[in-house]
Amino acid sequence: MERLEKLKELFQPVFDELGVRLYELKWINDREHTLQVAIMKADGSMDLDTCADVSERLSEVLDEADPISEEYTLEVCSPGAEREIRDLDELDGMAGSYIHVKLAKPFKKMNEITGELVSSENGVVTISYRDKAATRKAEISKEDITFARMAVRI
Repeated sequence: MERLEKLKELFQPVFDELGVRLYELKWINDREHTLQVAIMKADGSMDLDTCADVSERLSEVLDEADPISEEYTLEVCSPGAEREIRDLDELDGMAGSYIHVKLAKPFKKMNEITGELVSSENGVVTISYRDKAATRKAEISKEDITFARMAVRI
């Protein structure tokens, strides 16, 4: 773990320069031993050009510092369309996003809700969801959310 922390410190100036933030840094022990760097923009989005730019800059940093002795492959990617929202305070700036949440206690007999995030303020998350043919709103305390992720609208 200490090794990943050192890499994060080494990479941070690149992230700052290119306007992205680190979502996850991990080793994948596949045949090639891959260092996977998942990044996103402040609004949670990502595009291929930004991934390519970050990959190029990180490669330069890694070549210069040479902190990894064994062979590896560098993979720079987005966290994915259905990425986990690890810090619920992230929801405060995500109105309009489509999300899925699991609840500690049921809301109208539902343990999970998928819908559009209307707002997230003062510890309360409001989600617009479909209930058969009707659109309804759920107001849920962040404390009652046990898991949250982005969702793909179908």
